[in-house]
Amino acid sequence: MTTHDVTDEQLMAALALSDLHALDALYDRYAKPAFALAYRIVGDRGGAEDVVQDAFLSAWRQAKSYRRERGSPRTWLMSIVHHRSIDRLRANASSGGTLSLDELPDGPAEAPGVWQQVWAGLRGDAVRRALEQLPPEQKKSIELAYFSGYTQSEIAGLMGVPLGTVKGRMRMGLQKLRAWLEAPELGLSGA
Repeated sequence: MTTHDVTDEQLMAALALSDLHALDALYDRYAKPAFALAYRIVGDRGGAEDVVQDAFLSAWRQAKSYRRERGSPRTWLMSIVHHRSIDRLRANASSGGTLSLDELPDGPAEAPGVWQQVWAGLRGDAVRRALEQLPPEQKKSIELAYFSGYTQSEIAGLMGVPLGTVKGRMRMGLQKLRAWLEAPELGLSGA
């Protein structure tokens, strides 16, 4: 039997017993999507590679904490990658370095689980179109807050602007989004 014949749940059970082959198999299955997620959030190849390595090491150490009823192994792994990516961004922000608007990750983080379900449930295409119509600073502030989990203070630090500026950008951006999404021609206001 090859590792292709083994389910993710079986691999997680073996990983919980410290089976190194199970870790290799999970890495083979999920390293690419894990890297894509980390790169999208962190925005730099080396940082994303570090995040993925750290995430799989964490999965190795915490395999016994995996609970099937809380989600699939893929969701669990991607959640670890997402959290490690956010931790890396926060650590970079607290070290005094601010990123330019061009260096911040593009678009909402593709985190699995709740945010993915919410994103899909809110008529994702309409929301994405509405976000694309916002000025870049408003769009980036909203994405960092709602899809990457940053506080307004953290966003101010990342973007190198005063907290009041972030609050204003978010308020104006959210008002524009609401107006656009409630437009009668979209038919979303009652949804």
